[in-house]
Amino acid sequence: MKAHLSGSSSAHVKQLKNLMLFIYIFIIVALTVSISVLTINKTDEALKSKVTSMVSALNVQMQMNLDSYLQRMETVGTLVFAEEKVYTYDATDKNNDKYESIKTEELIENHLYGICIMENFVDFSIVYSDNNHLGKMSNGTVKLFGNSMYNDLVSMINRPKTADGWSTGYMGNFKRIYYVKRIHENAVLVISFYTNELADVFEHPGGIKDIAVQLVEENNVVIYSSEHEQEGGLLDLEIAGRTAGHSSVTIMDNKYLITLSECGDNWRVVCSAPTEKILSEKKEIALYVIIIAVVAAIMAVGASILLMAKIFLPVNEIVDSLSDEAHMDLLTGVYNKRTFEKRVDEALKKDLDSRRKALIIIDLDNFKGVNDTLGHAYGDKVLSGVGDIMKRVFHQDDCLGRLGGDEFCVYLNITDFQQGNYLQHIEEKCTELCEAFHHNYTGENNNYKISASIGVAVFPEHGSDFADLYKSADKALYKSKQKGKDTYTIFSGEETE
Repeated sequence: MKAHLSGSSSAHVKQLKNLMLFIYIFIIVALTVSISVLTINKTDEALKSKVTSMVSALNVQMQMNLDSYLQRMETVGTLVFAEEKVYTYDATDKNNDKYESIKTEELIENHLYGICIMENFVDFSIVYSDNNHLGKMSNGTVKLFGNSMYNDLVSMINRPKTADGWSTGYMGNFKRIYYVKRIHENAVLVISFYTNELADVFEHPGGIKDIAVQLVEENNVVIYSSEHEQEGGLLDLEIAGRTAGHSSVTIMDNKYLITLSECGDNWRVVCSAPTEKILSEKKEIALYVIIIAVVAAIMAVGASILLMAKIFLPVNEIVDSLSDEAHMDLLTGVYNKRTFEKRVDEALKKDLDSRRKALIIIDLDNFKGVNDTLGHAYGDKVLSGVGDIMKRVFHQDDCLGRLGGDEFCVYLNITDFQQGNYLQHIEEKCTELCEAFHHNYTGENNNYKISASIGVAVFPEHGSDFADLYKSADKALYKSKQKGKDTYTIFSGEETE
């Protein structure tokens, strides 16, 4: 009987022990699974938010790059009007003196070639209503347009107010982009370049993978694509459907991440990527969470909570990395244009008092000659070196940025101790910067000197926000260029546009 009772008690104790163990294990597993699911969901939300923001900023930057590139082409075109005979001469006028026509056309040819010699233009020519042309004109263009060249070029003028326009896809050929501007009633200027020249405009950081970048017309015909086989075709129907009716939008669903920005001539920059690929890190993080969850299930609840905290370490690293790529200029290591302007405006709003600040614009002298003479590799090396010089000259509390191309900017933080002699402090920094450039050389034998022209505006005298300060500093910069470059100028109000 005692043995029976003893065995029965032992069985009850064992059953109770197993029940308690089962309940304890169930609680641990349930708690661990709940925390794991919550962590994965929060991680997913954080990644989606950061990736969406980063790709949206990238799209806007590319749209700005394209507008800037096309504007530069138009600016080059306006140089044609610097010579009066170029825009007044009419080759179709039957009353022209033959000898004078030869001299005038020779002058026009030399003027046109002088303008386009440093550009990668396929065509830079004036075409007259009789289809004769002066300047640089490729055989491919002549063959493509044939006898209808003048009339077809005139049909590309789609902006009546400025009598010019952009066009591509002529006769189904999307390998070239054309800019046409009317010279007078019997002549137009045509500039063309290969579509693949836009690869540099739409270049994006290597850390952003699997993103397709496309430039499309209003009717969804693809002008340029990072996947070149799509050029001349139609934008993917699913992407077109998701962006229909929008001029600027960011969309992310279970299938696609899409950002769209509209630029001039109703062209649109579209960045897209499969959601599964753009969030590929999500699977790695989920796997890591599951492994930690299994380990946590074997350990006490308290230990599992501690381990959960470690899960966020790789998440933070990924988010920080994505944030850096969105805000920094990867070549120079300083802020990109968008972030720099935002931070300066925020700083100025906090300092709306009499405390002096300074905005310094730095523009490299003859930088285009580095790219054209030595190549883009040396140009990138120069830009990277400028970032290093700025970091050496200025304090870590100063805000450094690259506004684009070879133009840099510094928001100089003047301490309380320096307020009384703020102009002296600014001049010392500008002098130190100029001296740093005096030792800046590039080229295979370091025989190509790099200098910089500098313009300075002081807050609050010369402007109360970034835009006003930039205008004043830009006028001072222009004054430095007039002085012969390789110097600095502090805005005084006497500068002209």
